[in-house]
Amino acid sequence: MEIKEHFKMAFSALMSNKLRSLLTMLGITVGNASVIAMVGIGEGTQRLTAEQFATLGPNVLFISLTSRNISSTIPNARPLVLEDAEAIEKQIQNIVAVSPELFGQFLLTYRQKNALISIVGASPDYLQVRNFQIKKGRFLNDSDLRRNHRVVVLGSQVAQDLFKQQDPISQQIRIKNISFEVIGVMKAKGALFGSNQDNQVLVPLTTMANQLQGKTSIYGVRLHLLSVLVNNQSQLDAAQFQIKNLLRLRHQVHFDDYVKVTTQQAIMDTATKTNEGLTKMLAAIASISLLVGGIGVMNIMLVSVTERTQEIGLRKALGAKEQDILLQFLIEAIILAITGGAIGTLTGVSSMVFAQSFSMMYTSISVPAIVVTLGVSGGIGFIFGVIPAQRAARLNPVDALRRS
Repeated sequence: MEIKEHFKMAFSALMSNKLRSLLTMLGITVGNASVIAMVGIGEGTQRLTAEQFATLGPNVLFISLTSRNISSTIPNARPLVLEDAEAIEKQIQNIVAVSPELFGQFLLTYRQKNALISIVGASPDYLQVRNFQIKKGRFLNDSDLRRNHRVVVLGSQVAQDLFKQQDPISQQIRIKNISFEVIGVMKAKGALFGSNQDNQVLVPLTTMANQLQGKTSIYGVRLHLLSVLVNNQSQLDAAQFQIKNLLRLRHQVHFDDYVKVTTQQAIMDTATKTNEGLTKMLAAIASISLLVGGIGVMNIMLVSVTERTQEIGLRKALGAKEQDILLQFLIEAIILAITGGAIGTLTGVSSMVFAQSFSMMYTSISVPAIVVTLGVSGGIGFIFGVIPAQRAARLNPVDALRRS
């Protein structure tokens, strides 16, 4: 019998039990849709992470001191201070700019509006190192730092929330009940490390330390972080080594892990590996649905063999060979699996498009995932269809006609 005839008979048999065929495909459909959606969400998250880090530029180093408790060894251990930033900028070669940073959260008030906002104490180099741009007004300058000016630059989200369509420049806002003048608004930047960079405000580093936090140190203005822009990527390793040695020397500490110098690329690689691991785990969990769907195909095909005993016996009595019966039932199982897989693929892709269009979720349509899941669907139909097909092919025609 020609293969074309086998397909015609398989389609005819499946269409005669439409509801059962649809229910059989459901497990494969759900499995395929789940796998494609999970992989798409995972890859979308990876792409979003890469785009966020790309906004920093590839030549940024982040410097902090270890959280390791060394007070028992060095009772007067020095914190990271503004003078450390100045020393790095003066003594380390191939450094373009250094951005000392101090963080805090304070209540920000404008008229009747109140909000708990992240405040960043920064210097003029923050704009270059962190790759920000000014949308309106100006950024902080050296005079603001020297004179502890009460001026503030708003993130784009803060400006929108507080002022709507009103021009915020020269307006007065209050932080910790201290009046500040708005001198600028940043261009939208997006999120980084899970934090919305547009929902923060920047004040002069000295103003932050002396007037908002009120914490002083005998060593100078205390910092939380130093961001350093290196001239080019090939010099990152050398700069990292020199900065570690300089800070250990300045702080008179010789622990290898005392100074933490992290590259932007290292952070991105860690985030990418984490996302890849989560994507694989989610895909593996979703793949269980495909296995369940395959078991459903085998179960229904076994039922079909039992119900069609008379048909099988009659076909054999008329000269059909075992391989003809085997091939027909295999084709039916494969058609169920591939059709269910195709519907699941469309469902998964549609759900990702819908999610990205109507929510903040970042997704990516993975062509390799689609190809693999469709192939796996066909393979499942073949594997789980073998046992029912063999059972049908081995039926004795006399016994089959007698039992019908």
